[in-house]
Amino acid sequence: MNTKTQKSFREWIASGKINRRLCIFTFMLVPVALLIVFTYIPFATMVGYSFYDMKYIGSREFVGLKNYIEVFTRQDCFQALKLSLYYIVASFIQLAIALYFASVLSFKTTCGGLFKGLMFFPYLVCGIAVGFVFRFFYTRGFVLDTVLQWCGMNLDKLPYWLKDTSINNVSLAATSIWRYMGQSMVMYIGAIMSVDGSLYEAGAIDGANSFQKLIYITLPNIKTIIVLNMILSISGSLSVFEPPYVITGGDFGTGTYFVIMHKLAHESQKVGLASAMAIVLLVLIMIVTMIQKWVERYYFGVGDQEPIHAVKKREKQMRLRAEQMKAEGKGGAR
Repeated sequence: MNTKTQKSFREWIASGKINRRLCIFTFMLVPVALLIVFTYIPFATMVGYSFYDMKYIGSREFVGLKNYIEVFTRQDCFQALKLSLYYIVASFIQLAIALYFASVLSFKTTCGGLFKGLMFFPYLVCGIAVGFVFRFFYTRGFVLDTVLQWCGMNLDKLPYWLKDTSINNVSLAATSIWRYMGQSMVMYIGAIMSVDGSLYEAGAIDGANSFQKLIYITLPNIKTIIVLNMILSISGSLSVFEPPYVITGGDFGTGTYFVIMHKLAHESQKVGLASAMAIVLLVLIMIVTMIQKWVERYYFGVGDQEPIHAVKKREKQMRLRAEQMKAEGKGGAR
């Protein structure tokens, strides 16, 4: 009896269905455990910290929602949120430039591979190194000022690119365009190269020029990548840290949300307030992502699904046509 039971258990454990499940469970065990230990547990702990007035070491006091209210009432925190607009605008400029170069380099171009490599290279450079490069680039009397003087401009009339509050955030946002344009371009190129070439041939036969091919053939077929790039760019714009932290240290009104959060947590030891800022940022990114996904479904559609606005437009036209036919029928009956 024991032999039969043992044999049946061996057969059961050796069956293909059980082996597949054991294989899946074994491969998932370590990544899921690491995800829980290093992501979900710290996140839950941070949520708890956001309700306390506390430092890293010492006593803590429960303050409820006070930290969350302070995020929107403190001038430095709220001002940091406003600075995200500079980087959001820069992200749209970066996406437009990347799309232009991708539309050119996706087809046969002299030294196209070299240009792709040169434009993608900044994305491979460490963000800290990029910060030090642009810190030297923007310093008074150095690279940028020298080039502008070669163009005939007077040094005394040039602004302080990192100290002048009317221009310094624009200067920092420009570094993001330089660094991330290559990444977006490569993603666009991959999407454009997957578009059926017969569509371009048909467009050429119909007399479409390059701009018309871009608008009516390329963009509709890469809409998923466009939306993905927008989500990544705007989410990244809300959490910018390296450029302002390395180049200006967050001084002269350049402290972004992450920089202020870093200073509150590690310099001022306001761990509870910094945790609340992190939760607020997470909620903002989730809201922005949901809005973008809704815009994608409404105007572009998802997968093979037709855009919602196109469906509504067609239904409206059918309804108007039905009403018109009904009115014509009544008129004919008279």
